[in-house]
Amino acid sequence: MADYTEASRNKCAACFRQFNKLEHLVDHMRTSYHSIHEPTCGICKKHCRSFESLREHLIGPLPKQECKNIFSVRGCKFCLTVLDSPNACRFHQDRCQFSVANGLAARFSNIGLRDNLTIDNGVMRGNQVVALACKMVGGGSDGSLDLCARVCIVDENENIIFHSYVKPPIPVTNYRYESTGIRPEYLRDAMPLRQVQRKIQDFLCNGEAMWRIQPRNSGTARILVGHGLDHDLDRLQLEYPSIMIRDTAKYPPLMKTSKLSNSLRYLTQAYLGYDIQTEIQDPYEDCVATMRLYKRMRSQFHKREEHPLASDPQNRNNFAAWRQNELERLSPEEMLAISRSDYYCWCLDS
Repeated sequence: MADYTEASRNKCAACFRQFNKLEHLVDHMRTSYHSIHEPTCGICKKHCRSFESLREHLIGPLPKQECKNIFSVRGCKFCLTVLDSPNACRFHQDRCQFSVANGLAARFSNIGLRDNLTIDNGVMRGNQVVALACKMVGGGSDGSLDLCARVCIVDENENIIFHSYVKPPIPVTNYRYESTGIRPEYLRDAMPLRQVQRKIQDFLCNGEAMWRIQPRNSGTARILVGHGLDHDLDRLQLEYPSIMIRDTAKYPPLMKTSKLSNSLRYLTQAYLGYDIQTEIQDPYEDCVATMRLYKRMRSQFHKREEHPLASDPQNRNNFAAWRQNELERLSPEEMLAISRSDYYCWCLDS
């Protein structure tokens, strides 16, 4: 009985790992950054570092059997939520799934081109959110150099704000028509890259000086959503503060268990329930997918904390080495209560 009690005391309250000594559990908590923002099993309450890890826990090749049995009856395969009953689960999953039938296909035939980006200096509540996606053609002698040839921006309601072909600054040697659908005549009189860059930069900053943009403030700069935005912004020759970027390719809960990025196509199929990029790829389709993923992550309900990040000055001594003896007197639950996230959870945008 004594051994069992000691083992329970040395068991992480988040991921359930067990340690031989309490000091090892403290070391684990010091580096694991467990928090209320981690994806959590709705059955056993185990914390996971990503939704892929949670998916493996529930329905993977080696799941926890008890959780798998319950999830198979009452779990949503898209958002991985566990509902109160099978009927509640069926009702929820119909609403949870974003199908192409929900108006997306109809919009594709009518999107047209809109290049009249304007700055809105009206009264806003919090930061506005927009999604951006580009399509690239090839430059250079072998056509392998990515050149932005088409860009789209949508708002939170999936309305197109800006959609334009872009004239690259150097000759195109591969139009990649099979995936882009772009022909030479589309770019002949297209908006030059430099003009597109200025329009988008002004629109995102929305009247706020770049150097004044701060995280979680009441400024006017817009939150920018996308997938692989580092590459898109580089090809647009555009700079934007990382604190205002929400990238579905780099957001820890949406990454693989190996901490590598998932493709947007996979994320859309797994978490939104429909397929994209099956034929000619449209940047509007990518914008909608990333916006829907962002809104799903933002809508998660997590307990509010006054200082939610491990990097916040108020949390820097939570697991300081000089507190080792004090920390070893805490229970696993108390250690979890003072642990904080090492990434910015998108629920903090709501």
